Amino acid sequence: MSTTSVVPGLPSPDRSPRLREAFLAAAFTADGLLDLLGAPAYAALARSETVPALRATRGDGVLDTLVRLFLLQRPVAYERARAALPLEECLADGWLVRDGDGVRARVDVRPYGGPEGQDWFIVSDLGCAVGGASGASGQGEGVVLGVGGASTTLAGITVRTPVSSALDLGTGSGIQALHAAQHATRVTATDLNPRALHFTRLTLALSGAPEADLREGSLFEPVGEDTYDLIVSNPPFVISPGARLTYRDSGMGGDDLCRSLVQQAGDRLNDGGYAQFLANWQHVEGEEWQERLRSWVPRGCDAWIVQREVQDVTQYAELWLRDSGDHRSDDPAEYAARYDAWLDEFEARKTRAVGFGWITLRKSSSDSPSILAEEWPHPVEQPLGESVRAHFARQDYLRTHDDAALLADRFTLTAEVVQEQVGLPGAEDPEHVVLRQNRGMRRATKVDTVGAGFAGVCDGTLNAGRILDAIAQLLGEDPVLLRDRTPQALRLLVEEGFLEPVRS
Repeated sequence: MSTTSVVPGLPSPDRSPRLREAFLAAAFTADGLLDLLGAPAYAALARSETVPALRATRGDGVLDTLVRLFLLQRPVAYERARAALPLEECLADGWLVRDGDGVRARVDVRPYGGPEGQDWFIVSDLGCAVGGASGASGQGEGVVLGVGGASTTLAGITVRTPVSSALDLGTGSGIQALHAAQHATRVTATDLNPRALHFTRLTLALSGAPEADLREGSLFEPVGEDTYDLIVSNPPFVISPGARLTYRDSGMGGDDLCRSLVQQAGDRLNDGGYAQFLANWQHVEGEEWQERLRSWVPRGCDAWIVQREVQDVTQYAELWLRDSGDHRSDDPAEYAARYDAWLDEFEARKTRAVGFGWITLRKSSSDSPSILAEEWPHPVEQPLGESVRAHFARQDYLRTHDDAALLADRFTLTAEVVQEQVGLPGAEDPEHVVLRQNRGMRRATKVDTVGAGFAGVCDGTLNAGRILDAIAQLLGEDPVLLRDRTPQALRLLVEEGFLEPVRS
């Protein structure tokens, strides 16, 4: 049962189905927007540039009207709005307000395509549906953002197996709760900001999704001792000198918020459950960032920590000063003072850089947890949820199979792995042989002649030992020595997802 109430000044979700029907009838959807605006104007919206979209919606069609109202926040004539919407209901429920001889929207509504082609709608504060956080400059501290790069990244890496219970911690406008509602029997969404919970209610209702259990409060406090099969969070992870903006600043020192989330998540996970977070973390003088983050991982959990980007402290401060619009201040001294405050904070904490990335925990009963902390700034192919699930499945396999068991098993080459040979033009033999994935994490790894030959014949027919014996005969090597030295390389190919064990 939800523990929140309706927030004054925001629309009521009670008659959302009628508004949804009007949106769908007018093709006010992700595909409809692309058709109307064209690719360049559609892409410009993600950069918070609205001029191309305004030019593309100068017509008097119903879809033009809806885009101008709910996505571009332009008033439209009363009769135009009546032709596009159940107008009196929208005015009564607070979706629209009168503006002279016309009407304007009270909230942003952005069409959003679900992973299986669903037509969803993300509701957020005015000025925040287009371009994510960059649209929030000048808004109040309780502003609720729409869809941004961070939220779509988290949605893409989340494991999407069917579960009984899911928790969206710090739900914002409800994007993660909306995704979770497709594969979780019960969804709980929490936020410190009551306006965010109301926006989540609107997002779910307008998208035709089941209601969630909405709870107000900080971190895990609203859920008490409840446990879940899936926990997701795109928290206010910005490392900042204060708490000016609720959507990004936690008010906790340094990266304490992210550390607390990770450390407390273990007790809230059911066996086999996943907790997945976006996070920032400090690179502290005299400490390895990998070891620092490994110390966050709670007992009883495996972890996969991926650092996607690193910024020095000046780059980081400038990024978030631009996010809040401080770089456009009329008072240069005020901007300089805010910049100084960021650098003072970093200096006091001996922080030399900040890492960006994601952290996944998996509740495990193993006595030897798998904790991988790696830097991976290279392109990946979203969605990655299945790659995340497969990563932990491979860890389970490797820690329960010694070298002898490994050689007794059969393997297949993962789909869309290719071999590249690197060397001087005209050379008889390549200097390097590289296996490269064209899916998921898109890893690449150097292999020797044995490794390349082994991978090339892995079709699940012969076990690894018999393949190595055949390779030894071809190369004129001692098969016993080859069996002794190959399992380590084989483990790496399995760990990184180039080879998959054949499940009997």
